Order: sequence, then structure tokens, then C-alpha cells
Amino acid sequence: MPSTIRAAVCRAFGQPLAIETLQLRDPGPGEVEVAVEAVAVCHSDISYIEGAWGGALPAVYGHEAAGRVTGLGAGVAHLRLGDRVLVTLIRACGTCPSCAGGKPVYCASKDTRAPKLTDADGAPVQAAMDCGAFAEKVVVDQSQIAPLGEAIAPEAACLLACGVPTGVGAVVNTANVRAGETVVVIGAGGVGLNVVQGARLAGAARIVAMDLEPSKLDDARAFGATDTILASEAEPWRALSAMTRGRMAQHVFVSVGAIPAYDVAPRLIGWGGTVYAVGMPHSGEKAHYEPVIMAFTGQGMRGTKMGDVVLSRDIPWMVDLYGQGRLMLDELISRRWAFDEINQAIADTNAGQARRNVLIMPGL
Repeated sequence: MPSTIRAAVCRAFGQPLAIETLQLRDPGPGEVEVAVEAVAVCHSDISYIEGAWGGALPAVYGHEAAGRVTGLGAGVAHLRLGDRVLVTLIRACGTCPSCAGGKPVYCASKDTRAPKLTDADGAPVQAAMDCGAFAEKVVVDQSQIAPLGEAIAPEAACLLACGVPTGVGAVVNTANVRAGETVVVIGAGGVGLNVVQGARLAGAARIVAMDLEPSKLDDARAFGATDTILASEAEPWRALSAMTRGRMAQHVFVSVGAIPAYDVAPRLIGWGGTVYAVGMPHSGEKAHYEPVIMAFTGQGMRGTKMGDVVLSRDIPWMVDLYGQGRLMLDELISRRWAFDEINQAIADTNAGQARRNVLIMPGL
């Protein structure tokens, strides 16, 4: 039987979400039902809510969640009822060229199954980003699930669904940062701090954090940055040049979706260096650079989606690192909010000071 759940619904871009009662269908073949215990507020959710990237409405956003398995569809054999799991937006078919090539985050398949959510009038409600986790329960494909065990609390565990693998994975999976290299991280928010600790784990010799807020630079040092540069400096590349004796950085990660950050990033890489696009600007916004310089110096620019994470490979590793005290998760949480406070949590995140705001579901 379908489940009756409460969910935060977006019916108009740029407007507050409304807590509504919806119907969630049962899991079908290869699907899993999860009772959400905690879900983080990601800037990607906010960008969708604001209409920055379009999308169908009405919709339930939220894609960075942890909870317990409450239902299993046919063919799901590796999970049991009651397992604590994370829920992520990475839905992978396992057979397309991207999946077969070890890049499930770029899966080309589309989900053509019946809508998961309907409202009081029986009209479909979009479970956005294949998740719809701003809700008491979700139904997702089994490829979007990773077991967590009982040693990690749900409010810390949910961060492993997006923000942490996006940042850490960009360093270790996409860029393959090696010991002794210099890394620059532009933006020391929730994702940027994970880039910083990814660079620390990779053994980078110098990790330089840049941000407009001095308090965020203090945060970056706590997570492993060796140096900081205030992004409001007129020519921040000169400060980096002085730090590195002119060698600049091998890797520059832009962890915010701000065009000024993308404009300055190429000035920070040295010969053969690479800029990595992690933060996502709004659709239609454009950055500027000189291709001739990249051609002459052998520099490059590439994107990284969700840190090129492979759930079955990377999540157990990250859970183990957390257990060893080498991966900081609890320190990423700015505040825990009740689910009914979701609009206040979004506003607080939009103010730009939060590392990660986490919504705690009733009954936890």
C-alpha cells in the first residue's frame, strides 16, 4: 500500500516551501524505500528552488539524506529492513558506457518508471534529482543507496551523500592530487572545506584557501588549509606567487558557483596546471579566460560531478576514515533544525555563513 508522508513541496520558484501530505508509492523492482532520519540543505537544492536551473513543478527537493530501509522491491538482495543507509542522487543503470567505464555519476539512462509522489488531488509531484528527500520517506533505485552501519549518527552520515564526496572526490578521484603538490580552493563553504580535507588526505604540500569571509578562512585552517588568501584582494595571484616562489598551483578547485571565482581561477595555476569546476553557477552565466595562455602553458579546465564518486568503493572508505578521526563530519554541521523549520534553514544557508545545515526528522 502507498505510504502517506509529509514533504516540503515547491510549487513556485523563489517561494517558501509548503509542508504537505503526499502519497508515496511502494518500491518497485530494484527500488528501496527509506525512512529519512536526517537530510542536509545543499546549495544545489536552493538553486533549484530559486529556479536557477529550471525543472518541473511541483517538486520535492533534497538529495543528501540518511535513514533506515523500510521497504524492498523485488530483486534487491544486498539490503535488509532496518539497515541504516545514505540516499544520494546518483542513479546508475550499471550497463551504459559511463557505468561500464567506472563513471556512474555520468549515467546516461533515464528513469521511466511511474511517478513516486502524488498530492491530495492525485496529481503527480516530482521527486527532484531522483530523490525528493525533503520528506519523511523516499523511494529510490537501489543504485542510490549505500549501507552505513550503526557507528555513525544520521546527521553526520547524510553529509556523505553529496557534500563530502563532491569535495573529497574532486581531489582524489578527478584530480588525482599527489603528495607534494600545491592546491588552491576557492570558496571555503560546505563543499570547499571538503576539498580542503581531501587535499590534506592526499598529502598536498600546500593547501591554500580563498574566500571573501575571514571567518571561513579560519574554518579552512581548521580543516587542513596551510595558507589563506582573502578573495577580495585586488590581485590574489600575486599573494599565491609569493607563497609558492612563482610556481603557482598544480590544482585549483572552484567550489562556489560564482563567476568572479571562475574568472580568477586560471590566474592561479602554473605551467601544466588544471582548474576544476566543482561549484555550479546559474544557467546562462559565463566566465572569461584567454585560451592562448592555456594553450601555451599546457593548462586545462575540467568539470567534476559529485567528485566522480563510486558509492560501493568510496563510501566504506569515508566511513572508515571518519571512524579513525581522519575525516571531519560532525564539524561540518552548523546547526540541526527540525523538519518544520526547513524554510528558516534554507534562509540561513542562503546567508552564506553555514557550513551545512541539517534537518532532523520527527522521532529521531
